[in-house]
Amino acid sequence: MQFLNGITLLLIFQLIGEFGARLLDIPVPGPVVGMLLLFLTLIARRSVAPSLETASGALLGHLSLLFVPAGVGMMIHFERIAGEWLPIAVALLGSTVITMLASALIMAGTSRLFAPGDRQDD
Repeated sequence: MQFLNGITLLLIFQLIGEFGARLLDIPVPGPVVGMLLLFLTLIARRSVAPSLETASGALLGHLSLLFVPAGVGMMIHFERIAGEWLPIAVALLGSTVITMLASALIMAGTSRLFAPGDRQDD
């Protein structure tokens, strides 16, 4: 029963996010808005409901199944992907490099910001 309650809670937040995204006409997918609302709710509560923990743990345990539709889609459109491999490869390589640089800069900045003993009080 806890799994069912947890899934219901997740779907309610997804529904609220979808409704909010469409109502406010923002260019963000509804499930992302719902996930942000769930995150803010969990921060405000400072705890995770046992039903939500059960449901999310079960979903994470079967996360690999969520990649099956993407793999099938790639096989169906293999000829198109093969025909446009160069732009796809450039986009993947470029986005990977940009993400790695952004992550490194953010980590360096936060390390300096939160490093103990490096601050000088004037």
